[in-house]
Amino acid sequence: MLRLIGEGRMGGSMARAARASGQEVSIVGRGFDPQRLEGDEVLICVPDDSIAEVAARIGRASSPPRLVGHTSGATGLDAISTSGASHGLFSIHPLQTVPDSETLLDGAPAAIAASNPEASEFAEALASSLGLEPFAVSEAHRALYHAAASISSNFLIALEQTAAEAMTAAGVEQPRERLAPLIRRTVDNWVERGPAALTGPVARGDEATIEMHREALGEVRPDLVEFYDCMVERTTAVAGEVGSAEDGRP
Repeated sequence: MLRLIGEGRMGGSMARAARASGQEVSIVGRGFDPQRLEGDEVLICVPDDSIAEVAARIGRASSPPRLVGHTSGATGLDAISTSGASHGLFSIHPLQTVPDSETLLDGAPAAIAASNPEASEFAEALASSLGLEPFAVSEAHRALYHAAASISSNFLIALEQTAAEAMTAAGVEQPRERLAPLIRRTVDNWVERGPAALTGPVARGDEATIEMHREALGEVRPDLVEFYDCMVERTTAVAGEVGSAEDGRP
């Protein structure tokens, strides 16, 4: 049986996916009895800073589980090395935003890692059975991989919320609704074209408009000027990379 430890957003969503695939699954909280995990496959679905603690609790069982894994993107397998798993360690990290315990994971990519071939085979099979699309990430690059995931999801929310607040300061009501079509089209364009989808004053070198933006922000949201400058700097670099590629320069 697949045992999930952690009744939060990830645990609930993984359990939902497992049940939808017809698997027998049990989900428990952190007060679980480690003696009841003998011979099972265990997937730890708790926040990163609690993984090692849960693994150590599992390791206190007189008979260990067969396989133990976790769902963290950044945490390595060393965090569950004390679990005593008899056949190996693994991880499955759905590359998807999970805002609640009912999130649908079907079709999401999933980063997997494992301590041995048996654990790797199990992790890939489990991910596939849950409707995920597994791909490997090395232990050495887990933190970098997760940083990229955070930039693409968490930072995007912060970026769009900043835009919405600036729009509100400009007197526009319902800023999320007004910005949504632009955001969706921009994301679609980036998926299709990559950095070549870049448009706007930075891409066309319109320094006068950029300065107008800075002055306007300085009048009503001076706290955002530094943020704007940082984004202009990074966008300028991306635009330069696009220009180099188009010119055939290295």
